[in-house]
Amino acid sequence: MSVISVDQLCHCLAEIAPLQLAEAWDNVGLLVGDRLAKVHRVMTCLTITPSVVAEAVAEKVDLVIAHHPLPFKPLARITTDTTAGSMLIDLIKAGTAVYSAHTAFDTAANGINQMWADRLELQKVKPLVAPEASEEAAGDPSEVLRPGRVGELPQLATTSALLLRVGEWVGASNVRYVGNADRSIRRVAIACGSGGSFLSAARRRGCDAMITGEATFHTCLEAESLGIELILVGHYQSERFAMERLAEQLSDELPELTIWASRGETDPLRCAEQDARF
Repeated sequence: MSVISVDQLCHCLAEIAPLQLAEAWDNVGLLVGDRLAKVHRVMTCLTITPSVVAEAVAEKVDLVIAHHPLPFKPLARITTDTTAGSMLIDLIKAGTAVYSAHTAFDTAANGINQMWADRLELQKVKPLVAPEASEEAAGDPSEVLRPGRVGELPQLATTSALLLRVGEWVGASNVRYVGNADRSIRRVAIACGSGGSFLSAARRRGCDAMITGEATFHTCLEAESLGIELILVGHYQSERFAMERLAEQLSDELPELTIWASRGETDPLRCAEQDARF
C-alpha cells in the first residue's frame, strides 16, 4: 500500500480545483499543517466549527478539506481567547492539517457551480462573469474559467416549478425567492454561497432567474426592481453537497485512504416549521 503525504494530496486537490482560479481576496491551499506528514484519514466539510474539530480529533483525521478557509483573514494572535484560535490550536495539537480551495472550487470546470448547472441540465453553459477582452482574444470565451455559470433550461419552467426542483435536490423545504411564482424561466444564473454580488452580471447576461445561497435584503430589493427571480436555497444547502461529492470522488481515486464527509456538520439555521416546539 502506497503512503501519501499531505503535499501529494494537496497536488491532487489542486488538479480538481486549480488554486489560480481563486479570487484575489481569498485564502486557499494548505492553511495548516506539515506538507511532509503522512495521510491516512481525510474528512471533508463545508465549514470548520467546534463540532467539526471535535470529530476530526476524535477520529484521528490527518487532513480536513474545508470549503471555507480557516484562517480566512490574517490573525494577529492564535490563542484560546477566540473560537478560531481555539480550533486552530486543537487541530495543530492533534496533527491535523487544513486545506481549502473555496472560490477555486466554486469556479473549477467540475466545481460547485458547474455541478449545479449539470443538475439543472442547463444548456449553452458559460461563465456568469464574462471574460475580459484579453482572455476573449486568446480563444473561445466559453472555455475560459470565470466565476459563476449561466445557461438555459431544456424547457421553460415556472418559478414555482424551479423552486420545487431545487428544493428536492438539496433536501431543503425552506427555499425562499423573490419574484413571481408563475413567471416562465428559461435563462438561469448560478452563484453558490453568498452570491448576491453577481446579480448585476445576471442582468447583463439576460437571465430570468438567479440561484444562490443567500443575499442581503437590499440585493433582494434590487432583484425585484430588475425583474430577476432570485432563488435563495441557503448558504449551507448551496455548497455542502459538493463536499460530500468530493469525499466520494477522492475515495474512488485514492482507495488506500479513509475519506468521508463530516457526519456531525449541520446547517446552523433552523426553520420553526421543522421544530416540534413551534
